[in-house]
Amino acid sequence: MPLGPWKKKNKSTKEHLVENEEVGSGHAGAGNPSKSAVNGAGLPPPPANLRPKLVFHTQLAHGSPTGRIEGFANVKELYSKIAEAFNISPPEIMFCTLNTHKIDMDKLLGGQIGLEDFIFAHIKGIKKEVEIHKTEDALGLTITDNGAGYAFIKRIKEGSVVDRVKVISVGDHIECINGRHIVGIRHYEVARMLKDLTKDKSFTLKLVEPMKAFEMLEPRSKGAKPAGDNKIGTGKGTLRLRSKGPATVEDEPTEFEEKAVKKVDDLLENYMGIRDTELAATMVEVGRDKKNPDEFAMALDETLGDFAFPDEFVFDVWGAIGDAKQGRF
Repeated sequence: MPLGPWKKKNKSTKEHLVENEEVGSGHAGAGNPSKSAVNGAGLPPPPANLRPKLVFHTQLAHGSPTGRIEGFANVKELYSKIAEAFNISPPEIMFCTLNTHKIDMDKLLGGQIGLEDFIFAHIKGIKKEVEIHKTEDALGLTITDNGAGYAFIKRIKEGSVVDRVKVISVGDHIECINGRHIVGIRHYEVARMLKDLTKDKSFTLKLVEPMKAFEMLEPRSKGAKPAGDNKIGTGKGTLRLRSKGPATVEDEPTEFEEKAVKKVDDLLENYMGIRDTELAATMVEVGRDKKNPDEFAMALDETLGDFAFPDEFVFDVWGAIGDAKQGRF
């Protein structure tokens, strides 16, 4: 379809926890999975029940014993496995970071987990309510979500309206806007709701901050740096989590994929006020073999029908993918 208006609408923890286990110890999944559909002998891969299991190590970010988890195919299932390991409710988990217990948005778990990555789960802490007077059109927030219905703050622009409200921090989950409960609403819709709030009027946010250990109490961060190196995986491969379809073990992203995904993620922030590496990676995957913007737009509509991307954004994403192919970044 050509470009133009296009739019679619609890078990015991004993069996899971390992006391005093060092985070730095080897914790890669067993075996050596490959992205290829056949093995070195030219034979098809063994049935799923005979393949080596991928086992990941995890802790609660504010402090806990180490747990082992396996057998998840998407973020919601990952949260359920973590919750089972620590005997907590899955909705208590706000988001996860990789290889650090800190609230570091550069290490946020997105659509991929390195096969040797250590997963830290950040759970709900203090609730707070704040009234903000919107003196400018833009609040200075970048919103993302955890893949399970929680929108939270990924970045605060220095000098912005929200930056002047010191009780709001990166990592805070936005629970309500002006009394409207927004759990389950996607990040791009939350960003639109905040943008549409009337200028020169006050509004109220109900927030939940991640639970912190004593040593983690420190001045709030402005969040991930747009130009930073956000490469997470440290193993020889990654587990790609998808919102639709099964998880797959893949090679580490190529230089083209890393550059293209980062650029598309930057465009998502510029146009929509969100950051979402899984969404960016999906768009790059959709566009890498398309011959023109119209074909790309049609493929986006088929793959991501819940979104209504502006035409200018689609053209810019198409250009970014082309630039990455040509090595122009």
